[in-house]
Amino acid sequence: MNTRILLSLLLIGTAPFAMARQVLAEDYTVTTQKITDQKIVFATVESKDEVAARARTGGTVVKLNVKEGDEVKAGDEIALVGDDKLALQIETLDAQISGLSAQVTKSNADLKRVQSLIGSGSVSRAELDAAKAAASSNNNALKAAESQRAVIEQQVTEGKILAPSNGRVLQVPLINGSVVMSGEVAAIIAADSYILRLQLPERHARFMKVGDKVRLDGNEMGSQNYKEGVITLVYPGIENGRVVADAAVEGLENYFIGERVRAWIATGDRQSILVPADYVTTIAGIDYVSLKNESGQVIQVPVQRGHAVDQNGTGMIDILSGLKDGDVLTKTTGE
Repeated sequence: MNTRILLSLLLIGTAPFAMARQVLAEDYTVTTQKITDQKIVFATVESKDEVAARARTGGTVVKLNVKEGDEVKAGDEIALVGDDKLALQIETLDAQISGLSAQVTKSNADLKRVQSLIGSGSVSRAELDAAKAAASSNNNALKAAESQRAVIEQQVTEGKILAPSNGRVLQVPLINGSVVMSGEVAAIIAADSYILRLQLPERHARFMKVGDKVRLDGNEMGSQNYKEGVITLVYPGIENGRVVADAAVEGLENYFIGERVRAWIATGDRQSILVPADYVTTIAGIDYVSLKNESGQVIQVPVQRGHAVDQNGTGMIDILSGLKDGDVLTKTTGE
């Protein structure tokens, strides 16, 4: 009898402390919802546009200003192509221009002298016409030589191979001393516009459409936050049993061109059970929820969790197994 009394007193004394360690919060009723199923695929970071910087004139590369990986702006000098023949032609034309300038000076002076004497009858009209013709011929010859020199100077200027757009240099197939022809590629530049290229099995083709969201894993860049984007183009053809799509995602410039990254894409709808993230606790690597049975008792039930889902700003967890429609969950907090 004394033992029963002592046991009762002990139970009464420890009950408040046991209740204090577990305080029940608001309940959550489990309901089946239709969500968009997601599939993990590997996507490739690619440049939307790859442009070639080409030589506009033939010659020898005398200066190379970039290497693979460099950032360039539109108009930056990629390389300089020189041609020794152009320098020789300029020297020849300079000599011709100097001689023609002297002839122009002399013919203009002769014309002025003849014009001053024509009134006195000392020279004939034929001599005046000849002086005018000589002056005009020499002036035209000088203009032609100067124009020809300007053409060669333009060819020298075109020896500068310029970047056609902003971007990153992917390939430089030339070295100093390389001989290039007009139109030959000096560098391949990835324009400052990057896309995420997805390849999926053709069974998912009918589910993909422009505007669908794409979720990019940020672990590759050391970030815990994922990046979101949208599909901008679904290619109409299927190659090797795969459908190809392009997605626009912010921050792709931090990746390497051709880098493979994990991405989540929508592959249709399915019925699922979503539970707020704060209703799930993890103990020793196993996920549990606090389930309230019909009698009001709370028991810990293990569940298998899926991926996280954002539902109107609330973090939810997709529960794959362990719960059914109509179950009542509660949060337990220690005090």
